[in-house]
Amino acid sequence: MIFDTHAHYDDRAFDGDREVLLGSLPERGIGRAVNVACSLSSIRRTLELAEKYPYIYGAAGVHPTDTGELCEENFGEIGKALAHPKIAALGEIGLDYHWDEPERPIQKKWFERQLFLAGETGMPVVLHSREAAKDTLEIVKSAGGRELSAVMHCFSYGVELAREYLDLGYYLGVGGVITFANGRRLKEVVSYMPMDRLLLETDCPYLAPVPFRGKRNSSLNLSYVVKAVAELKGLTEDAVERITWENACRFYRLLPGAEGACERNAGEMR
Repeated sequence: MIFDTHAHYDDRAFDGDREVLLGSLPERGIGRAVNVACSLSSIRRTLELAEKYPYIYGAAGVHPTDTGELCEENFGEIGKALAHPKIAALGEIGLDYHWDEPERPIQKKWFERQLFLAGETGMPVVLHSREAAKDTLEIVKSAGGRELSAVMHCFSYGVELAREYLDLGYYLGVGGVITFANGRRLKEVVSYMPMDRLLLETDCPYLAPVPFRGKRNSSLNLSYVVKAVAELKGLTEDAVERITWENACRFYRLLPGAEGACERNAGEMR
């Protein structure tokens, strides 16, 4: 079974067939998925999905490009969501300088606030960093560094930065980009990194792997990522599925379980 550690099934791209698709995941080899929120409204939709499907968990946080909606009056909604038993992490949070909006100071402010909330609650963190390598690393280190449990979602930097995050004890999220012809940098990172720090993810509906590049992505396409990782690491696809399943359960503090049924591993919560 495959664990999709980062999906966005609340996205409007799934409005036409969401129930059918999500209902079919376990029988098609996807044992678990974490729906990762991007905004306050996305947190609410994520909670609805997590409550409806036993094999879907959630992450609650505000994406850097949505931090313009945050204020002192509504920031508490994130903390409230983190108390829900089906919310397994805080995220996705971070910095995104590709669009550079809202302004960088606003992104940094709410990134820091959410990181400190993660420290206060002991929740794992799903990090987003796009064209913001230096600032992301500096803020993460100042906000807790090794004291935080985190995954660098959709890791897009090189081996040097991968080493920095691995040295902090973080995980790296790997998805469809590893199948791209221009995905050389990620392939180098995967070849370098230890398997016990690799998490499989889709970021669906985005970043579909080859041969579906440019189309809507879903957890059902993760087998192509598994195959690419297996080839790079000299492992069987079954071994990649098993190891990454264990990694994801450890990161999200879920009992290993079987056939998609999972419970929060309360013994690992801080």
